[in-house]
Amino acid sequence: MSLVEQALSYVRAISPYQPGKPITELAREMGIPVDKIVKLASNENPLGMSPLARQAVEKAVAGIERYPDQFDLIAKVAERCGVAQNQVVLGNGSNDVLDLIARVFLAPGRSAVFAQHAFAVYPLATLSTGAELIATPAKHYGHDLAAMRSAVRPDTRIVWIANPNNPTGNFLPYPEVRAFLETVPQDVIVVLDEAYNEYLPPAERVDTAAWIKDFPNLVVTRTFSKIFGLAGLRVGYALASADIADLMNRVRQPFNVNNLAIAAAIAALDDHLFVAESYQLNRRGMEQIIAGLKRLGLEHIPAHGNFVTFKAGDGAAVNQKLLKQGVIVRPIGGYGLPEWLRVTIGTETENARFLEALEKAL
Repeated sequence: MSLVEQALSYVRAISPYQPGKPITELAREMGIPVDKIVKLASNENPLGMSPLARQAVEKAVAGIERYPDQFDLIAKVAERCGVAQNQVVLGNGSNDVLDLIARVFLAPGRSAVFAQHAFAVYPLATLSTGAELIATPAKHYGHDLAAMRSAVRPDTRIVWIANPNNPTGNFLPYPEVRAFLETVPQDVIVVLDEAYNEYLPPAERVDTAAWIKDFPNLVVTRTFSKIFGLAGLRVGYALASADIADLMNRVRQPFNVNNLAIAAAIAALDDHLFVAESYQLNRRGMEQIIAGLKRLGLEHIPAHGNFVTFKAGDGAAVNQKLLKQGVIVRPIGGYGLPEWLRVTIGTETENARFLEALEKAL
């Protein structure tokens, strides 16, 4: 028996996560200069990182020889979200905290429920524990909460919900989410992934952290990778009851968030001007891209994050034609949507470049 065959069967069965194509990789493949490539594939902030965060990182370099101390960032997040410090769990990106939740509550003989076309990390986190994954059919390319509730079994320990959803962009009104929580058994963890929360119009946002008092089985996850522009530093967090947070911290690597990420995140939370500029740029860019898609006669899914998912016909073929023009978007055939592509909202110039390249590709 080979060494590979000695590995756990459920680990060998996992399909690895496929990230958006890096700019440098396309440059090597196509011979296109890096500065001529536009990447709109990974839902990154086109404005870069928060200026206050950049200053904080530069200052934090002086203490890089020291192990990280998470206290100040935990205190900042707790204050901002209105929870106690022992209800905050930091992660190496929000993907990390999703994995921590799975490691605490899932195992062979248990199951987790998620929606068709939802974030690929939910299957990865679930299957890596040996638990069974229950996928419910999508409703208008998003979550069907009634179907998800019906799919919960006695062995179900987690329900994964992304709101807004990635990669489709769907949004569940929060009264529907709360009504769902009221029907879920109290011994089933409901993970509410709010990576794109800051891109929602203020009128649509709800203080879901306050719900944890009423629903101790609720875990809310968020990230600094999107509107705060810190994707490369990898920092996210979970908000949960003190008991659940304690369990997550028992399996968390002790130094999973580095000094530079901690300093940047603390500063980014106070850079309200940058967040406001990022939000407004995203709203204008979304209008620009949606108008362009309509002009080209292409269907799109109503968008609520910092990206738009649109129907391109043969998604793989159109994507390849875009790559040859130096434009990177995200094919989502792996999500069961081979006819669709996802494009991140960029700057006005980047959006125009994408629409021009798309028209040629079609």
